[in-house]
Amino acid sequence: MVVLAHSTQARLEPHKRCTDHDYHHELQVQEKDQATGKLHSLPALHPSRMAERFFVLYRPPPKTNVPALVEEFLERAHFIAQDLDWLLTLPHDKFWCQVIFDETLQKCLDSYVSLAPRRFDELVDTPTSVVQMQECLQRRVFLVFLRMSTHKESREHFITPTVYGEIVYNNFLFDIPKILDLCVLFGKGNSSLLSKMIENIFKQQPSYYSDLEETVPTILQVFNNILGECGLQDDRASPEPQRLAEKIRVTPSEMPLQELKDVVLYLCDTCTTLWAFLDIFPSSSQTFQKHNFLSRLASFYELVVTELESAVKKGKFEDRSLQMDLWRRLSHSRRKMVEIAHILINQTCLQPILESSYETVHPFVEEFLEIFTTLLQERRFIRDYDEMFPVDEDVSLLQQASSTLYPFQITYRILNVHDSKNC
Repeated sequence: MVVLAHSTQARLEPHKRCTDHDYHHELQVQEKDQATGKLHSLPALHPSRMAERFFVLYRPPPKTNVPALVEEFLERAHFIAQDLDWLLTLPHDKFWCQVIFDETLQKCLDSYVSLAPRRFDELVDTPTSVVQMQECLQRRVFLVFLRMSTHKESREHFITPTVYGEIVYNNFLFDIPKILDLCVLFGKGNSSLLSKMIENIFKQQPSYYSDLEETVPTILQVFNNILGECGLQDDRASPEPQRLAEKIRVTPSEMPLQELKDVVLYLCDTCTTLWAFLDIFPSSSQTFQKHNFLSRLASFYELVVTELESAVKKGKFEDRSLQMDLWRRLSHSRRKMVEIAHILINQTCLQPILESSYETVHPFVEEFLEIFTTLLQERRFIRDYDEMFPVDEDVSLLQQASSTLYPFQITYRILNVHDSKNC
């Protein structure tokens, strides 16, 4: 039985791996010394128990069907698939030794998570052998992360929850950027399983909540960066006036085509990744709302969507397919931003209202009303939101939950929503 007990290590520096001193009370195993032939004891998780194996870095499929490039991709991907198959067959303790101490394995997995094609990077006119190999790698990488997110494989093979939390955190086996990428890469078709994976990681290591809270301002800064590239500014996010010496940025309609393309792709990737994470792990909504995320998202939407739509519609594209692709990505980004807003409202207001008693429902109703009072000034956003998720239905829920408390306020706000739609 492999049972690893508690340790009190502080978080290690990036890329530093745990040593045999990091887990003082873990299971000891007996192994034969190769030189003397004598048995000796050592911790179950120990660098000497890691197999010598070199995992190569992943490279995405070639964008052209040049035979030499296709062959190079297939050969490299085949090596990775073989190595991951070997890894997945290892016994529980040997698997974790490899995961913790083999830096080439972690670099291989990181390269896949960073570079693997996303939804809009569809393989067009790609040889069947390349598509099949990419699907093969996708399955194997997912299975590796699935095993890494599981602290108990059986009654005989498990890691105690506290030690598991320390292992994955101290060794950077998971971090917030990687978790975001896992959601966007593997969410489709694996949402239920992936939800359990992410929930277990956060449950066994609550420090990830702190890391997520530190990440949210970075995500908001991405919105500010996109606004800056478009020559726009959210006054609530950037109250300081622009310095005279700063470069005056052009609007989306004035952008060179490559810059417009970069902005739309950046927006699409950001919105898709953020939605995928919240869809898989909706209980993180409270962390986002601590930073007034919904209001900032709606303001960003209001400022940037119409500008980018106009630029893509009226742009002079020699390649019609590029224009269609940018419009498709922009429309997808719009939907995902609205769906993100719905997840946040549902998790922070509507779901608690359903689960609360009449005596405790008051704060959640108040929050819902405050949110929509703020959102009413973002007329394009509230119109698009109401088309996808009719506010009437949410208000009906509120009236059932607090029919005697807020009849006037609710009626007033829903009328304002409809006024916004008609403007």
